[in-house]
Amino acid sequence: MDHKVRIGVVGLGKMGLSHFAMVNAHPQVETIACDGAGFMVDVLGRNLENTIYRDYDTMLDAERLDAVVIATPSRLHAPMTTAALERGLHVFCEKPFCLDWADSERLATLAADKARVAQVGYHYRYVGAFREMKRILDTGALGRITHVLAEAYGPVVLRPKRSTWRSQKSEGGGCLYDYAAHPVNLLNWFFGTPAQASGSVLTPIFSDGIDDQVTATLGWDEGPTAQLSVNWSDESHRKMTTRITMIGTNGRIFADRQECQVYLRAPDPALPGFEAGWTVKYTTELTEDPWFYLRGEEYSAQLADFSGAVAEGQGKAVENDFASAAQTDRTMAMMIENAETGQPVGAPPVTARPTPARKRGWFAWKA
Repeated sequence: MDHKVRIGVVGLGKMGLSHFAMVNAHPQVETIACDGAGFMVDVLGRNLENTIYRDYDTMLDAERLDAVVIATPSRLHAPMTTAALERGLHVFCEKPFCLDWADSERLATLAADKARVAQVGYHYRYVGAFREMKRILDTGALGRITHVLAEAYGPVVLRPKRSTWRSQKSEGGGCLYDYAAHPVNLLNWFFGTPAQASGSVLTPIFSDGIDDQVTATLGWDEGPTAQLSVNWSDESHRKMTTRITMIGTNGRIFADRQECQVYLRAPDPALPGFEAGWTVKYTTELTEDPWFYLRGEEYSAQLADFSGAVAEGQGKAVENDFASAAQTDRTMAMMIENAETGQPVGAPPVTARPTPARKRGWFAWKA
């Protein structure tokens, strides 16, 4: 690569600061930042040499960027991504992608039409144990998968507290979009969009008007049934714990952040090195060291993947592109409708809406 990739990181909250630190440390990237909070801009401006803006449109107008990393509240993802793609920029957007799955489909089409690198930050796809689960599943060695249990638990909301954007439904908060989106995205990675959602319950525990617990049953035509169990008001876990269990006709498999456990009833030539009985692979043996470590190798790996794809240009494929993330948005929309109506909901047809006019003033929020 003859020149550094110029990336603007937009939104300097918890995830945005993490992304900024990792992108800024990448040896092939030059980083610009943007945030609507004057305090954050002032503090970083006094301590860093990076150019920092308070307004997204101003940054897009003033800088010759190759790409943007969008880490703002979820309701801003669709208009900000639209603006970046219309300017020919590559886009990495934090999850969830869009609050309206039709926006997700539209933006996936727009990114493909413009041959832009387009990725959404579902970092569990870069965790070694889940990547091994995907590899083993694709060999067919487990036989026909009949049942799946997808779980995520953590200590986010343990008592009534003041409202933030993460606890406001209109902002894209709540357990469904913040926590359950991760195991749902893994299920989409493994099996695609489910044919039906049923038994969906979005339960407040400590929050007012938003869900702290999510349960649902998802089913795939000619595929498995999956039980989803997610709770971010569980203090028995020190931090977020995500795990997937699958049962097949020739065995079963379990994966979490630490390991991948496989049980085979009989060896399968499609999976050499795995004998009958249990085989355990640990994340430490399944994960390459990143160029920079912050929070977890998977976070660095996904941004390295994105930056490398941008350097190569012309829409190089990356893990969890917009079309893939749109499956997760569609699945969550099915669960919401099922929870509201009490009736099983099938996957809606894929339709794209016209691109809306770009609006200014998207930074009227406090990070």
